[in-house]
Amino acid sequence: MIPALASNRPTATEYAPYYEKYIALVPEGDIVSLLQRQIESSQALLRSASEQLGDFAYAAGKWTLKEVLGHLSDSERIFSYRILRISRNDTTPIEGFEQDDYVRYGPFRTSKLSDLVEDFAAVRRTTLSLLRSLDGEAWLRRGVANQNEVSVRALAYITAGHELHHIGILRDKYFSARVAGG
Repeated sequence: MIPALASNRPTATEYAPYYEKYIALVPEGDIVSLLQRQIESSQALLRSASEQLGDFAYAAGKWTLKEVLGHLSDSERIFSYRILRISRNDTTPIEGFEQDDYVRYGPFRTSKLSDLVEDFAAVRRTTLSLLRSLDGEAWLRRGVANQNEVSVRALAYITAGHELHHIGILRDKYFSARVAGG
């Protein structure tokens, strides 16, 4: 049973201002249920893409659809790791990560889009399993990640909002190109 406080939006003191853009995208309601629903909605969108679209980038220097999807999976792995560490009251500061290096050195360009879609769903299922195991105290625990204080609850919202942000970009910049004949 997920504690009721898990559905309460984190306060601005629970995360760095940078993450407000993600948290603001998250609708009111049970965050764990939203994260679960995102699996189905994102998979439906991503499974509709051809392998050719997977290699599409909407502008020079932008990531391909497959790289965006790899970025989503890698970022969620890191957010989930932060959730684990902080929920277990590990007070050791957690370093940041360089997202561009993760994409540059990840296997995304040579991976099949369908495999990346399945990987993303597997990562989300693991995140959900962790979140469902937490008690009320764990949801409110705070730690330091990338030199900023953050709560477990905020990390769950950041995870959902990060996906909403990137899926929105995929719809607008990648899938609209397909409809337009790109």
